[in-house]
Amino acid sequence: MGRRIMLIDPQKDLDVIKGLASEIRIRILEELRKGDKNVNELASILGLPQSTVATNVMTLAKAELISYKIQKAVKGNQKICKNIYDEYVISFQDTKNSDEEVITVEMPVGLFIEYDVSAPCGMCTNKKIIGYLDTPESFLEPERISAGLLWFEKGFVKYQFPNNSYNKKKPVRKLELTVELSSEIPGTNPKWLSDITLNINSKEVGTWTSPGDFGDKRGNFTPDWWKLEGSQYGLLKTWVVNEEGSYIDGMKISDLTIDDLELTEHHSIKVKFEVKEDAENVGGINIFGKGFGNYNHDILLNLSF
Repeated sequence: MGRRIMLIDPQKDLDVIKGLASEIRIRILEELRKGDKNVNELASILGLPQSTVATNVMTLAKAELISYKIQKAVKGNQKICKNIYDEYVISFQDTKNSDEEVITVEMPVGLFIEYDVSAPCGMCTNKKIIGYLDTPESFLEPERISAGLLWFEKGFVKYQFPNNSYNKKKPVRKLELTVELSSEIPGTNPKWLSDITLNINSKEVGTWTSPGDFGDKRGNFTPDWWKLEGSQYGLLKTWVVNEEGSYIDGMKISDLTIDDLELTEHHSIKVKFEVKEDAENVGGINIFGKGFGNYNHDILLNLSF
């Protein structure tokens, strides 16, 4: 496996910077690089109270610098902590780069061109359910263009974006795709893992493992009629493909570059979100758009020239 690098934008990733700004948390990260450990093991190694280590572990997890899972122990449960990244790079973005031109297209979550999904599945606008719940045929309903949320257990939805680079004289330096996602389970479960894979122009960009299906509080834009027992919000994820490779939230996941997408040979850009039948974690997907979740926008595609 290659090195896992986290690119930190100091203007956006203040939680990450705060997470790293502690000698105790740095020591925890150093220990986790040697292998997964539970909180009691970390407390013993560091010579610190268990409560102190637990508090700092939660800070690291909130900043998505580590992950953890709950396992049964001899007495009760134990929290197994795992390091995510090998290297952290703070990158100051050049906001004065007049040579860069960015074109943004916002695609409604219901405006897919192809689908193959399995129940539990469904779609809804910010006012009502579209068609029938757990009926894949409802994904054909014309009203889907107004969907603010769609979900399914496994399968895929594919979108066709206009390729605004096709007639450009300048080369594309970077493609960026931003969308709010979570796992899907009847009801909700914050520890329900799901492997969600992104394909662009039939090239697999990479897979993100969603940690859960979130229902602890109502999403910022989730309408009041939507029951609290249902999925409320997701996590905002950004895939980037540039001249060096492919990234999810700044972490390099593959060597697939912008040239590999062959944008000059296609009049459109086809984007597919998929939960594979043979994935390690088949935990479904929720795709949030306008009127649902914590971010009031649909799927955003940016091309930088």
